[in-house]
Amino acid sequence: MGVGPRFDGGVGGAGGGPGSGGGRGDGAGDDAEALLRARLRSADEQIETPPGLWNRIKETGREPVPAAAALPRRRPYAVALAVAAAVAAVALGVWWLVRPGPVGLQPAGPTRTVKIKVHNSEKACRTGRLLECALRLARDPYAPYAARDNSAGRVWHGDALAARCVVTDGRMVRDEAGITSTRWYLVTTGQGVRGWLPGVRTRNTREVPVCPAEVK
Repeated sequence: MGVGPRFDGGVGGAGGGPGSGGGRGDGAGDDAEALLRARLRSADEQIETPPGLWNRIKETGREPVPAAAALPRRRPYAVALAVAAAVAAVALGVWWLVRPGPVGLQPAGPTRTVKIKVHNSEKACRTGRLLECALRLARDPYAPYAARDNSAGRVWHGDALAARCVVTDGRMVRDEAGITSTRWYLVTTGQGVRGWLPGVRTRNTREVPVCPAEVK
């Protein structure tokens, strides 16, 4: 009883059995790949672009880049005030560095004077303070010495006087010994009496400055 033909590689070509490249195995693989590609192409064709997408992309690209925020501008008077304050601060600092010392009014110094002594040519009047031996201080060195109204005070032999200055062109005076002189000294007594002493009434040996014009 026969059982039919055996599969021994004789039917359907050579090289049968597992691992061979022939038979229905190769055809099924190619068909599956082709079917997958067809489905992917169909799905890609069915994809639709959402309405308005391209317009939204364009509008997004046109949006302006945000500008940097500007600092608030100062008002002109505020700037001027700041500049003035800076200048004042600098000036104050400079003044503090170079500031002068305290300035005070210095009192005028005493007028320089020369000490001279009264000389009486009469020997009898060189002692005591008799009125008959008093010598006159004149008010005006250019007026007559013996004039009634030309008397500023009295002095005696040996009195120390402070001579401020001298005039050399005053009225000529002659003493009891016959000595003459046109020099007159502006003097002040120890009691504060001021007047002009004739040059013949002293034996001064020290230099006395000449009186300025406003004193004459």
